[in-house]
Amino acid sequence: MAKLIPIYTWNKGLLSLSKSGKRISHKPWFQGVLLLGCVVVAMLLANIPILKDFYFSFLETELQIHLQSPDGVVNLHFPQSMTVEKFINDILMVIFFFTVGLEIRREVAHGELSSPQKAMLPVIAAFGGVIVPAVIYMLINHGTAAGSGWGIPTATDIAFAVCILSVLSDKVPVSLKVFLTALAIADDLIAILVVALFYGGSINLLLLAIAAIAIAFTFILRKLGEKKMFPYLILSIIVWALFYYSGIHATMSGVVMAFLIPATSRYNKAQYIHKRNKYLARLEKFDGIDHEPFPNGPQKHCLRRLESIAHGSMDMSYRVEHALSPWVNFLIMPIFALANAGVEISDPSYFNVFSVDPVLGSVSMGIFLGLLLGKPIGITLFSWIAIKLKAGQMPDRADWKMFFAVACLGGIGFTMSIFVDTLSFGEQSPEIMEQLRNAGKIAVLMGSICAGVLGSVLINMANRMSGKTLSHSSGSN
Repeated sequence: MAKLIPIYTWNKGLLSLSKSGKRISHKPWFQGVLLLGCVVVAMLLANIPILKDFYFSFLETELQIHLQSPDGVVNLHFPQSMTVEKFINDILMVIFFFTVGLEIRREVAHGELSSPQKAMLPVIAAFGGVIVPAVIYMLINHGTAAGSGWGIPTATDIAFAVCILSVLSDKVPVSLKVFLTALAIADDLIAILVVALFYGGSINLLLLAIAAIAIAFTFILRKLGEKKMFPYLILSIIVWALFYYSGIHATMSGVVMAFLIPATSRYNKAQYIHKRNKYLARLEKFDGIDHEPFPNGPQKHCLRRLESIAHGSMDMSYRVEHALSPWVNFLIMPIFALANAGVEISDPSYFNVFSVDPVLGSVSMGIFLGLLLGKPIGITLFSWIAIKLKAGQMPDRADWKMFFAVACLGGIGFTMSIFVDTLSFGEQSPEIMEQLRNAGKIAVLMGSICAGVLGSVLINMANRMSGKTLSHSSGSN
């Protein structure tokens, strides 16, 4: 007879598993590993005969809200032509860009971009990491059907870069880790501007003007001291809809509204301490006034007030970013990878990144060389110029060998590169557009993997060389 396992044993095991999962999810490398797993799953779904029809048909499923009054006078369909894939790229990714905007704003206000001295080197390096890959891409594809994809190899994916840096742990100076993070944030801002300026549709100026009025109203609301989230949420939805139909890519509404979320708290430090002490005193006063265990009725009210006071002492921008980050990192980004990384390998030539077509050009070569060579060369060259002109300062305990090795990790494009790829080549016929986008996605994956491997190898080599240099210099002393 099978031995029955007591229920509490199962509960204890599940609780332990839950705690282990939470610990792992907080590791800096976990998000990168999760996204890589989603890429593998997406590629399998797109290429296994039994599953690929379901995968692509699901992404093309139409989503629509239909509102109709009983008498038929009101008959609304919203939004128009919204597929599952478009929902992910135009709605879920708005939330991603919203959190990116909050992060950029935080870094500009208090972090690594908060002063000219801190911001100058990573910002200059980020421009180099955008300009050089774009130039390489255009040299290869100028005058061909692939020419408009120059923005694809200009982005850096911080999740994968941080994942590799965390695995390499103490082999990279902390100052270079901070530099790469700040560079990726500046890179995100540049990529956002590139998408807004070069990858939107035809502009509807009337809707854009109405969106500007809504944005101005949000700004006035913030200036008047409004601290409640609901008005900002409603205005954000309105601005998103106006951007969506105006021709500016809808994701840009997330960035714009992120910069308008209040960054000041309801209570300052003195107010917080005063209110906290008042309710802590009441907790003691109401202790034991009836036979209820702690907390009794009045004490529960005090605890709720203490919670509200603590909540009001943190600014809305921080609270929203803190609340959204887990959803973005562990749900929205994996869903984006599942929806966009699945490329059907109908033609093995996708993997030949050095093939060139006289008409179509070589989107693969442009992206691959842009990420693998253009990013590190651009980041290092522009940083070298900035340091020589004393516009920036070399990060502490770093030399140029280690700097270039870390710059190679800037060639991990993935999320933003694939996102720009999904917006590119819209001027071509549907067949050519699909072919170019698929080749672009494969090139992004291959270029990102090679950049990660190259950066890791060079970091290990630079670390060993630095160790030998240090030991030789110690011996001579």
